[in-house]
Amino acid sequence: MPWDFRPDIPIYTQLIDQIQRQMVTGQLAPGDRLPSVRDLATQAGVNPNTMQRALTELERRSLVYSQRTSGRFVTEDGTVIQKLKEDTARTQVRDFLAGMAQLGLTLDEILTLIQTEGEPI
Repeated sequence: MPWDFRPDIPIYTQLIDQIQRQMVTGQLAPGDRLPSVRDLATQAGVNPNTMQRALTELERRSLVYSQRTSGRFVTEDGTVIQKLKEDTARTQVRDFLAGMAQLGLTLDEILTLIQTEGEPI
Protein backbone atom coordinates (compact mmCIF):
# COMPACT_ATOMS: atom_id res chain seq x y z
CA MET A 1 0.00 0.00 0.00
CA PRO A 2 1.35 3.42 -0.87
CA TRP A 3 1.68 5.66 2.15
CA ASP A 4 0.15 9.06 1.47
CA PHE A 5 0.58 11.90 3.95
CA ARG A 6 -1.03 15.31 4.26
CA PRO A 7 1.00 18.20 5.66
CA ASP A 8 -1.78 19.48 7.94
CA ILE A 9 -2.18 16.34 10.08
CA PRO A 10 0.48 14.78 12.36
CA ILE A 11 2.24 11.89 10.61
CA TYR A 12 1.73 9.40 13.46
CA THR A 13 -2.03 10.07 13.36
CA GLN A 14 -2.07 9.41 9.64
CA LEU A 15 -0.07 6.21 10.15
CA ILE A 16 -2.67 5.03 12.67
CA ASP A 17 -5.50 5.85 10.26
CA GLN A 18 -3.85 4.09 7.33
CA ILE A 19 -3.03 0.94 9.30
CA GLN A 20 -6.58 0.88 10.70
CA ARG A 21 -7.94 1.20 7.14
CA GLN A 22 -5.85 -1.82 6.14
CA MET A 23 -7.46 -3.76 9.00
CA VAL A 24 -10.99 -2.67 8.11
CA THR A 25 -10.58 -3.53 4.42
CA GLY A 26 -8.97 -6.90 5.11
CA GLN A 27 -5.55 -5.99 3.73
CA LEU A 28 -4.38 -6.85 7.23
CA ALA A 29 -6.30 -9.86 8.46
CA PRO A 30 -6.82 -10.85 12.09
CA GLY A 31 -3.68 -12.54 13.38
CA ASP A 32 -1.43 -11.17 10.60
CA ARG A 33 2.10 -10.43 11.70
CA LEU A 34 3.14 -6.82 11.10
CA PRO A 35 6.55 -6.02 9.68
CA SER A 36 9.10 -4.69 12.16
CA VAL A 37 8.96 -1.05 13.22
CA ARG A 38 12.06 -0.35 11.16
CA ASP A 39 10.66 -2.07 8.06
CA LEU A 40 7.32 -0.27 8.34
CA ALA A 41 9.09 3.05 8.87
CA THR A 42 11.22 2.44 5.79
CA GLN A 43 8.15 1.52 3.71
CA ALA A 44 6.32 4.65 4.86
CA GLY A 45 9.38 6.90 4.63
CA VAL A 46 9.10 8.04 8.25
CA ASN A 47 11.30 8.04 11.32
CA PRO A 48 11.16 4.73 13.25
CA ASN A 49 10.22 6.65 16.41
CA THR A 50 7.14 8.02 14.63
CA MET A 51 6.13 4.53 13.53
CA GLN A 52 6.73 3.21 17.05
CA ARG A 53 4.43 5.91 18.43
CA ALA A 54 1.68 4.89 15.97
CA LEU A 55 2.02 1.19 16.78
CA THR A 56 2.01 1.88 20.51
CA GLU A 57 -1.28 3.73 20.08
CA LEU A 58 -2.72 0.83 18.06
CA GLU A 59 -1.72 -1.49 20.92
CA ARG A 60 -3.39 0.83 23.42
CA ARG A 61 -6.57 0.58 21.32
CA SER A 62 -6.27 -3.24 21.36
CA LEU A 63 -5.96 -3.37 17.56
CA VAL A 64 -2.51 -4.94 17.65
CA TYR A 65 -0.67 -6.92 20.27
CA SER A 66 2.98 -7.80 20.88
CA GLN A 67 4.60 -11.13 21.51
CA ARG A 68 8.00 -10.68 23.06
CA THR A 69 10.07 -12.63 20.57
CA SER A 70 7.72 -12.79 17.58
CA GLY A 71 6.74 -9.17 16.92
CA ARG A 72 3.41 -7.43 16.59
CA PHE A 73 0.19 -8.94 15.29
CA VAL A 74 -3.25 -7.71 14.27
CA THR A 75 -5.82 -8.54 16.93
CA GLU A 76 -7.68 -11.78 16.42
CA ASP A 77 -10.75 -10.34 18.14
CA GLY A 78 -13.25 -9.88 15.33
CA THR A 79 -15.51 -7.71 17.47
CA VAL A 80 -12.74 -5.12 17.89
CA ILE A 81 -12.21 -4.94 14.13
CA GLN A 82 -15.98 -4.85 13.49
CA LYS A 83 -16.34 -1.94 15.93
CA LEU A 84 -13.47 -0.15 14.17
CA LYS A 85 -15.21 -0.71 10.83
CA GLU A 86 -18.51 0.66 12.15
CA ASP A 87 -16.81 3.68 13.75
CA THR A 88 -14.94 4.38 10.50
CA ALA A 89 -18.18 4.14 8.50
CA ARG A 90 -19.97 6.50 10.91
CA THR A 91 -17.17 9.03 10.59
CA GLN A 92 -17.34 8.88 6.80
CA VAL A 93 -21.12 9.30 6.85
CA ARG A 94 -20.85 12.32 9.17
CA ASP A 95 -18.18 13.87 6.93
CA PHE A 96 -20.30 13.21 3.83
CA LEU A 97 -23.41 14.73 5.42
CA ALA A 98 -21.45 17.77 6.59
CA GLY A 99 -20.16 18.28 3.05
CA MET A 100 -23.64 17.98 1.59
CA ALA A 101 -24.98 20.45 4.18
CA GLN A 102 -22.28 22.91 3.15
CA LEU A 103 -23.67 22.63 -0.38
CA GLY A 104 -27.06 23.56 1.03
CA LEU A 105 -28.72 20.20 0.46
CA THR A 106 -31.48 18.96 2.76
CA LEU A 107 -31.56 15.39 4.05
CA ASP A 108 -34.37 14.57 1.61
CA GLU A 109 -32.30 15.93 -1.30
CA ILE A 110 -29.30 13.91 -0.14
CA LEU A 111 -31.38 10.72 0.10
CA THR A 112 -32.84 11.32 -3.37
CA LEU A 113 -29.34 11.87 -4.75
CA ILE A 114 -28.10 8.64 -3.16
CA GLN A 115 -31.06 6.69 -4.55
CA THR A 116 -30.59 8.03 -8.08
CA GLU A 117 -26.80 8.11 -8.26
CA GLY A 118 -25.72 5.41 -5.88
CA GLU A 119 -24.93 1.96 -7.14
CA PRO A 120 -25.75 -1.14 -5.12
CA ILE A 121 -22.88 -2.48 -3.08
